[in-house]
Amino acid sequence: MTQPGAVPAGEPFDLITMGRIGVDIYPLQDGVGLEEVQTFGKYLGGSATNVAIAAARHGRRTAVVTATGVDPFGRYAHAELRRLGVDDRYVSTVAGLNTPVTFCEMFPPDDFPLYFYREPIAPDLMIGEDDLDPDAIRGARIFWATVTGLSREPSRSTHHAAWDARGRQPLTVLDLDYRPMFWESPEAATAEVHRALEHVTVAVGNREECAVAVGETDPQRAADALLDRGVELAIVKQGPRGVLAKTREQTVEVAPIEVAVVNGLGAGDGFGGALCHGLLAGWDLHRVIRFANAAGAIVAGRRECSTAMPSTAEVDALIAEVDSVRA
Repeated sequence: MTQPGAVPAGEPFDLITMGRIGVDIYPLQDGVGLEEVQTFGKYLGGSATNVAIAAARHGRRTAVVTATGVDPFGRYAHAELRRLGVDDRYVSTVAGLNTPVTFCEMFPPDDFPLYFYREPIAPDLMIGEDDLDPDAIRGARIFWATVTGLSREPSRSTHHAAWDARGRQPLTVLDLDYRPMFWESPEAATAEVHRALEHVTVAVGNREECAVAVGETDPQRAADALLDRGVELAIVKQGPRGVLAKTREQTVEVAPIEVAVVNGLGAGDGFGGALCHGLLAGWDLHRVIRFANAAGAIVAGRRECSTAMPSTAEVDALIAEVDSVRA
């Protein structure tokens, strides 16, 4: 029997992501530090994993290239990927390492400290070239990788091997997902991002991530700097100020959607999965960004990340509601 989310052999994936996987242990109480939290929820997490899940919610055939430990949380990650519609054939295991866990604190609307437990090294940073399926990466309609995967070897070299296998095809995406705790310095991250930008055609990040990538926080200048690096589509997320998307021929600005924020940590991944859906659907750029922006807003209004990813119908309903109010 075919597992949910599995793609028959020989058929291309709509989306392959590459990067972090882990288990999110999130508090069920808001406004208190972890030392005072009494109960927690357990959810699948990791940015690249969440993006694959988000796209799967829109009916896309997705897989993630990553690795877990040989432990109960690793078994949970495999089962949860399949349950949420993501093919897990490229999720390897690394003996002697634990599947990472991540805690957060919730102080809505805009303070969500993260605590990563990934030492001495996370399994997802141990993926090697033998873990890659070059034909699948080359054939995927979108290939999505994150800056975190460039922070350590052997993952860094493996990312470049994947890009070499794919070539600079359209819809080769770099998520500028910069986490300072994973890097020796911002300068080291900047150098690796510059190398990565030579291989990709789409770059997505917030203003702080753009500062690390290209030294600009102003959205227009940041987008222009990314385009100057050779990408075809630059997207700058601005939180409460909305989203800017820019190509060499077109500039799109989408206003924010006001929501009661519960947890802002997964919004960017919900945005990413919806972005992939819109690009694959061939929509015009304004519709793509508006749809992705609405998906991110929905996730920000929910507690968890992976299982908070909305369906297409939910996103369409929010957009219709916003249009009705503005009308």
